[in-house]
Amino acid sequence: MPLVKNATIVADPFVHVAEGAELPGDGAILISAERFLADPEALSRRAGKTGVIWPNNRPVDDLVPYLDRLAAVALVFPTFRDGRAYSQARLLRERHGYDGELRATGQILRDQFVFMTRAGFDTFEVKKDADAHAFAETMKRYSVFYQPTGDGRLTALHRRMQQRHSESAGQ
Repeated sequence: MPLVKNATIVADPFVHVAEGAELPGDGAILISAERFLADPEALSRRAGKTGVIWPNNRPVDDLVPYLDRLAAVALVFPTFRDGRAYSQARLLRERHGYDGELRATGQILRDQFVFMTRAGFDTFEVKKDADAHAFAETMKRYSVFYQPTGDGRLTALHRRMQQRHSESAGQ
């Protein structure tokens, strides 16, 4: 499955560990929320990075105490019509200050890519190679937005205000 991160197709550094499978001693892993919450302390002591696959029907507040230990949080879109992971992403980025990898997984479509990025996602598991190329190109296409969101980009208004401030300071 292709992975798009920061508008580039990359190799996935995380191994998806199946439920009940033995954990590798080192290396980056992605595990289920249930498995992570069963023993977060032991997982924090592993030699490799740990990421969690967080379902969209579980509150992110359950994850908040462990955010500083997680290299990645993969939020699940079970269907393209189910937008709860958008809200989870914004909460993690804006309210809880999570600055690790925020991955969209599941049923994600090309049409939703810009909106997902605006919500704070920086990594996308896509189903098809053609979609991965389209996702990578989409981020290069848009550079100015009107509404503020969790991706940290300046809005058009803030850009104008900075420009006016710079112009008036230079006179």
